[in-house]
Amino acid sequence: MTSISETSSMPKTKKPSDSAFKQQRLPAWQPILTAGTVLPTFFLIGLAFIPLGIGLLHYTSKVKEFSYDYTNCTNKNNTPCSEVIANKSNGQEICQCDIPINLTEFDGNVFIYYGLTNFYQNHRRYVKSRDDYQLLGKLSNIVSSDCEPFAYDDNDNNKPIAPCGAIANSLFSDKISLNYIDDKNNKEIEVPLIKTGIAWPSDKNIKFKNPQGSSSLQEAFKGFSRPKNWTKNIWELDTDDESNNGFQNEDLIVWMRTAALPTFRKLYRLVNHTEGTPFAQGLRKGSYRLLIDYTYRVTEFEGTKRVIISTTSLLGGKNNFLGIAYIVVGCVCIVLGIVLLIIHIKCSKSVNEMINVNQNTPYQ
Repeated sequence: MTSISETSSMPKTKKPSDSAFKQQRLPAWQPILTAGTVLPTFFLIGLAFIPLGIGLLHYTSKVKEFSYDYTNCTNKNNTPCSEVIANKSNGQEICQCDIPINLTEFDGNVFIYYGLTNFYQNHRRYVKSRDDYQLLGKLSNIVSSDCEPFAYDDNDNNKPIAPCGAIANSLFSDKISLNYIDDKNNKEIEVPLIKTGIAWPSDKNIKFKNPQGSSSLQEAFKGFSRPKNWTKNIWELDTDDESNNGFQNEDLIVWMRTAALPTFRKLYRLVNHTEGTPFAQGLRKGSYRLLIDYTYRVTEFEGTKRVIISTTSLLGGKNNFLGIAYIVVGCVCIVLGIVLLIIHIKCSKSVNEMINVNQNTPYQ
């Protein structure tokens, strides 16, 4: 019988325990790919994907969308607003565009978006340039180094900036409104727009919170500077609704969710469809005016700006890519299935040839 001292002196082994799992004795199944199993798979995928793609295109075709590029819109003096705001010497950095447009009838819920091109929100340094701890309302005189060079205000006693970072500093600032021209009654009706409810509830309720413990937002942000490109303080972003200010401002929250591609759109406003309003059922067919306070610069990086007015379907906004992708993949699978079937019929061995194979049969 082995003593305790002898047992402790025995070398430890690295051999796995004798179990079915560790010794790889578990039952396994490996598919054998034959013409009888592969060819039906190709045809089934094709027959399933093509109708699905047609259905997706059918739903997206019901979405009505109007898009207008206003990058080079002009003011009442017929001067491009991009040139007006670029010329700071005249002291004017706001330019107003009055754009007449014609819309078909938009039934149901209508959404207004702004779109930008050639704007790389997916750049690595841009995406990191924020302080999530600060956006939770936990203000500190020391902000994240990721916010540099938009962390401290050199022109104001080196105060910390709130919200800091390149994302907040480049906040979209154009103001867009829409008026309906009622020719029958010879009057102009402003389309009521809703500025809340445009951000994801998870963002507004979890990721963005205002500082607590102060009597007002102005008091809470005392000792902090606004971002360099902003013309308003963070507690003044929405002059009509104080609850939509600070880190809870939904325009800010929408902008802070960075886009994956350089060409993108973001939700700007919802059309108010409350019963009793002139636009309860949607937007009427007729003439409209887009009124834009042009303040956001895009020509410096060769970008463009546009306004998108759109409805939605069960699958969201207008997007033909998914339906076309399903149809293309389905067609490719069917074509491959037909090609492989022809090759199988012409080149495969017959049953008699396979039975009569012997050691003298030449290799082919």
